[in-house]
Amino acid sequence: MKMKGREFTFDKPLTAKQQEWRRKHPDWITDHFYMDEFSYSAVAIEHGLDNTPPPEAQRAIRNLVRKLLEPLREYAGCPTGMHISSGYRCKELNRLVHGVENSQHLLGEAADIYTFGSCRLLEALQESRLNFDQAIYYRRRGFIHLSLKLKGKNRHQVIIK
Repeated sequence: MKMKGREFTFDKPLTAKQQEWRRKHPDWITDHFYMDEFSYSAVAIEHGLDNTPPPEAQRAIRNLVRKLLEPLREYAGCPTGMHISSGYRCKELNRLVHGVENSQHLLGEAADIYTFGSCRLLEALQESRLNFDQAIYYRRRGFIHLSLKLKGKNRHQVIIK
């Protein structure tokens, strides 16, 4: 993998076995992230909500993964990976989890991430110089909210709570 500008390009093509597996699992966005993990919500299931992202939100999720999450995972060298605790939220789900009214989760532009072990995502994000809109680190709850706008200027805002 090489860093080209602020995006990563992958040098090695997928093997035939990997390509076959991918054809059977079409919702994979990159080697480490797939679409369903951004829409899964126990709260949505419990309340019978359809939390399927609309096409524009799916574009935003792909943008977030390809330009921020996957490159950050590679840069940070997280040995146990990065795990999505909250991705896309439909309006009703956002209300149920007490999300803010203008949450980027509603647009597919944000994900709450947690890692295991010593992976320090906030430090890695700042060192990497990757483009992002917000990085909100919730110390007591042990996760980081990362966002990247699909359209418009990103703020590079870091907040520690």
